[in-house]
Amino acid sequence: MKYITVIGAGTMGNGIAHVFAMKGFQVNLMDVSEKALEKALATISKNLDRMVAKGKIAEADKDSTLQNIATFSKLEEAVKNADLVVEAATENTELKLDIFRQMDAAAPAGAVLATNTSSISITRIAAVTNRPEKVIGMHFMNPVPVMKLVEVIRGYATTDAVTAAIMELSRKLDKVPVEVNDYPGFVANRILMPMINEAIYTLYEGVAGVEEIDTVMKLGMAHPMGPLQLADFIGLDVCLAILNVLHDGFGNPKYAPCPLLVNMVTAGRLGVKSGEGFYKYIPGTRDKEVAPNFRK
Repeated sequence: MKYITVIGAGTMGNGIAHVFAMKGFQVNLMDVSEKALEKALATISKNLDRMVAKGKIAEADKDSTLQNIATFSKLEEAVKNADLVVEAATENTELKLDIFRQMDAAAPAGAVLATNTSSISITRIAAVTNRPEKVIGMHFMNPVPVMKLVEVIRGYATTDAVTAAIMELSRKLDKVPVEVNDYPGFVANRILMPMINEAIYTLYEGVAGVEEIDTVMKLGMAHPMGPLQLADFIGLDVCLAILNVLHDGFGNPKYAPCPLLVNMVTAGRLGVKSGEGFYKYIPGTRDKEVAPNFRK
């Protein structure tokens, strides 16, 4: 595989484009928004600058990485020569199904179609294509250039050959791929989201405050980030969407989203992306403080 197309230029999409381009792959980054594409290239350049400053790469590596990325606003043009297409759009089932129909119609017959979904069924996505055996999950972790894990998720029809190829490709990116089967939430979010949900319930029921809950998990369980701050970082809307997938998929009340999470998403308090979630974030800085609703 040499030619990679990434659909979606948001946080995950630009990170995926970054890591492929840095390893010498030719990357087509596609988004319907020209503004999103401009922002993505700026983000990639800034992240590469940070790597140069830390001595991890040379200035020439930065230049070659950026030269390996071309941007497109039309999906048909972006995928026409692709060996692999990685969809990294918003975690919305109907949107992803629509994109996969378009990808399947426009990409070469031999191209593998992958999704960066964090919870949506690979089998369901594959079913809307004419190549279900070539559809697979590549769930990168955020931030993509830093995090080593890639969950490689096999759909019901995904072949051994496609799975092996994607596992090997992930290793070429200096990632650690882990093969998992297609059940709601896969491994990472099936375990992580109930923990985050329980932390939100702990706050909702008045057991402890935001900073207290996060401190217990950081100092007591050696987590680098507390679950409430992590939820803000992921996006509370994304957390809610994943919990709904788990709840719908398993029919088990233990996955039911906490009412506080539902209310916060309804109110537009989505975490870092909106400037406020469990914490309030100071624009232009890394500073944060407990959000007004949760102050004592």
